[in-house]
Amino acid sequence: MEKRTNVNVGFEKELWAAADAMRGHVSSSDYRKVVVGLIFLKYVSDAFEFRYQNLLAEGYGDEEDRDAYMEVNIFYVPESARWKEISSKAHTAEIGIVLDDAMRAIEKENASLKNVLPQIYASQDLDKRILGNVVDIFTNINMHDENEEKDLLGRAYEYFIEQFAAQEGKGGGEFYTPISIVKTIVEILKPYSGRVYDPACGSGGMFVQSAKFIKEHSGNINDMSIYGEESNADTWKMAKMNMAIRGLEANFGPHQANTFFNDVHPTLKANYIMANPPFNISNWGVDQLQDDLRWKYGTPPNSNANYAWIQHMIHHLAPGGKIGLVLANGSLSTTQSGEGNIRQSIIEDDLIEGIVALPANLFYSVTIPACLWFITRDKKQKGKTIFIDARKMGELVDRKHRDFSDEDITKIADTFEAFQNGTLEDVKGFCAVVETAEIAKQDYILTPGRYVGIEEQEDDGEPFEEKMERLTSELSEMFARSHELEAEIKERLGAIGFDF
Repeated sequence: MEKRTNVNVGFEKELWAAADAMRGHVSSSDYRKVVVGLIFLKYVSDAFEFRYQNLLAEGYGDEEDRDAYMEVNIFYVPESARWKEISSKAHTAEIGIVLDDAMRAIEKENASLKNVLPQIYASQDLDKRILGNVVDIFTNINMHDENEEKDLLGRAYEYFIEQFAAQEGKGGGEFYTPISIVKTIVEILKPYSGRVYDPACGSGGMFVQSAKFIKEHSGNINDMSIYGEESNADTWKMAKMNMAIRGLEANFGPHQANTFFNDVHPTLKANYIMANPPFNISNWGVDQLQDDLRWKYGTPPNSNANYAWIQHMIHHLAPGGKIGLVLANGSLSTTQSGEGNIRQSIIEDDLIEGIVALPANLFYSVTIPACLWFITRDKKQKGKTIFIDARKMGELVDRKHRDFSDEDITKIADTFEAFQNGTLEDVKGFCAVVETAEIAKQDYILTPGRYVGIEEQEDDGEPFEEKMERLTSELSEMFARSHELEAEIKERLGAIGFDF
C-alpha cells in the first residue's frame, strides 16, 4: 500500500499554475498579498452567494438581511463586492479600483476584518490586463462545496501559503510551518477542547490543524478558544483571513505585536500551546526584560532567544497544560550563556515529557536540524521522558523537501501515547523511555540519539570471517577496475593533445 503524504494535489495545483502567470508582472513583495486577497474575496462571495440562493428559495425576503448571514458564520458581502460584479469588470481599466473598493466595502460590513484585507489592486505597478486574466481564472472555480468540508478554499489557501513559503525560502518560514510537522504536534497533544495558544502564530496553521483534529474526532469546535500573536503585519493579516475562511473565532490581539515586549495575552493560561518560533534569534532585547516574571528558570541570553520562547510558553501554561514546539537541535545540548542551567532546571521540575528528533529537509526556510519539544504540567509518567529518533522517517517529495506520511505521524503519536499509558517498550534506534536520573548523568543533554542507541541489524547468517573475505575481495576488484578506467581516461586525453 502506497504511503499518503501531506502534499496537496488536485485543483489547487492547477489554480496555482494559472495564478503564477502574474508573478512577472507584480513586485515580489506584493505578489503574495495580491493572490491571497483574491482567493479570500472569491471565497466570501461564493459563500455569500450559496447562502443567498438558499434564502431566496425559502421565500421569506431576507436574502439581503445581514443577520441571516452572520447567524451561520458567513460574511455579508455588499452588492458592489460580489464576484459577479467584479468578474463583469475584469477586463476594464478600472478592475483595480473595483477590487480595492470591494475590499473596503467588506471591511466596512464586517468589523472583524477591519484593516485586514489588501487594497493594492489599483496600484500603477500592477498590470490590469494580467489582473483581469487572473480574475477570470478564479471566476471558473467554485470555492464553496457543502458536501466536502465547509469549503474548498481552505485547501487552496493552505496550498498557496505552502507554495509561497517554498518560493520565498528563508522568508517563507516566517509564516508557514509544514503541515506534516503541525499534524505531528496536534496528534500528540490531542487538543480536544480548551484554550489553544500560539505566541508566534504565522498564518495560523496550528489552529487549522487543531480544528481538523476536533472535527475528525467528532468534537465540537466551539469548545476550543484560539489565541495567537504575530509580529509581522502582513502575516498577522494572513492569519486573520485564514481563520475567517475556516469560520474560526480567534483572538490575535488588535494588531501585530512583538510577543516578548507586547504580550497581547498577559493573563492567559492555555491548555495547549503549539508553536514554531523563529530559530536562534540573537539580539532580541533581553537587556530590557531583565526582571521579567517569565524567566522562572533563568534569564535567557541575548545571543539566542530559544530559551526565552520556552519560558514564555511555560509561563502561559495552565495546570495540566501541554506544549508542543519546534526548535533547532542546538537547544537540546547547548551550555552557552547559562542555557544549560535553564534546561537543567526545567528538566528537574519534571516538565519535559518528550523529545522528537526530526529528519532533514522538512522545512523550506532552514536546513539546520530541528526537533520537537513536548512540555507538560503534571505528566502521567512522573520522572520519565520519552525520546523518539524520527530522523530516518519521511519521504522526499521533491529534490529538496521531505514530508512525513500519515503513517509516519501515526507511528510517532502512537509511540507517545503508549509511553503515557506505561505500555511502551524501548526500540533500539527509534525510541526509549528514560528516567530523569539518567538524563542527569548525561549532563542534562536531551539529544534523542544519546538515549535510543543504534538500530539493531538483522543477522544475515554469513560468518564474519567469510563476509570480510568476500567484501575485501569485492573491494579489491573495484580498486583494480578504477585503475583501468583511470589509465583509459589518460590515454584518451593524450590522444587529443591533453597530457595528464
